[in-house]
Amino acid sequence: MAEDNVQNGASNVANSGEDDDMMTMAELLAQEDSYIRVIEPGDIIKGVVASKRPGEILIDVGAKSEGIVDQRDLDNLSPQELADIKVGDTVPVYVISAEGGDEGYSIKLSLSQARIERDWDEAQRMYEAKETIETKVIGHNKGGLIVNFGQVRGFVPGSQLANIQYGGSSRPDRWNQMLGETLRLKIIEVDRSRNRLILSERAAADEIRKEREKEKEKFLTELVEGDVRTGRVTSLANFGAFVDIGGVDGLIHLSELAWTHVAHPREVLNVGDEVKVYVFNVDREQQRVALSLKRLEPEPWSQVFDYYEINQVVDAVVTKLTNFGAFARIDDRIEGLIHISEITDKNITHPRQVLAEGQEIKVRIIHIDPERRRMGLSMKDVEGQEDWVDYQDEADDSEDGDISDEVGASDEGLSESIEADASSSDEDEPPTDEDEPPTDEEETTTES
Repeated sequence: MAEDNVQNGASNVANSGEDDDMMTMAELLAQEDSYIRVIEPGDIIKGVVASKRPGEILIDVGAKSEGIVDQRDLDNLSPQELADIKVGDTVPVYVISAEGGDEGYSIKLSLSQARIERDWDEAQRMYEAKETIETKVIGHNKGGLIVNFGQVRGFVPGSQLANIQYGGSSRPDRWNQMLGETLRLKIIEVDRSRNRLILSERAAADEIRKEREKEKEKFLTELVEGDVRTGRVTSLANFGAFVDIGGVDGLIHLSELAWTHVAHPREVLNVGDEVKVYVFNVDREQQRVALSLKRLEPEPWSQVFDYYEINQVVDAVVTKLTNFGAFARIDDRIEGLIHISEITDKNITHPRQVLAEGQEIKVRIIHIDPERRRMGLSMKDVEGQEDWVDYQDEADDSEDGDISDEVGASDEGLSESIEADASSSDEDEPPTDEDEPPTDEEETTTES
């Protein structure tokens, strides 16, 4: 009996061991099944390209079998997109169907549909984030323009275009002229179930304007009077020049372009010029910035006596004619007035009778008043003044030998003159008493 009990115990232990082994195998099989991906139609998943041959691509998606992309779906891809797909690449795919049967497990996949679904997801994200995009016009219908958003087609109604600058007798004519144009758009409606994606150029323009306003406000809070900034001239007007100094257009008034008179900004600047400007006023409430060019240069009237003096003859350019005289610029530094009485000795009623704007002339400085920033000029006696200066320069440059020759010649001429005077005096008779004027007594005797 004891032996039977021992044998039964041993048998039970052996059976117990077999059961344990069978459970471990089941667990392993269950664990292996857990590694196999369960996929459902409509899923967008990533897989690895296992093989590629004409008409089909096999993709390992981690399921019981590889999925297949057939020719019909590959026809939706461009030749370049198809050529870019290599064996071993990880690509997103859309699960069209996943079925199991007697012949095995069949998975049908789509590369093109995966991209479309991905673009719809991106469109939804951009719609919620209120972001803008740039895309080209690929077509039109009677209501508006058609654009591409990845693999999804979007529609821009004519009422949502910001500005139509194209001619044409009808809308289709105008739309046709916009083919190939790049527009900045904002998504205003996303409806995947109805395949509806609506975009707007107006909304994008408003969004851009709001962003610029925020950037402008931030820029103005950081801008300080006295700053020197580099900018680019964006436009010219009769009253000044506008300069973009980093998202904000500041104005250089006509009077701030130069220390001398400027009739129009084009005399100093051109559109597109890059310039350094001085910030001398910031109005944050009105969002206006006043700039200056001339304040980056020394004030010329403070140094006027370093360059000019009274009676100095200088070159000048006539800048403006008035009833009372003409303004002339000297060395692009100082501007003075030639009063009408100092233009010519002739009687004239207006400076235009003698001068013209832009004419180059020579003038003599007759008055300097730095405190009032005034300089008086004259065109009278300029030639005589220049001749005297030239004479002095020639005299200083003369050689000693030349001066000696001139002195010798003068002495010789003087000697000949004296001798001639002496010989002529010997020939003349001395004056007689009859030639002398009568005295008072003689005059009295004669009268009596």
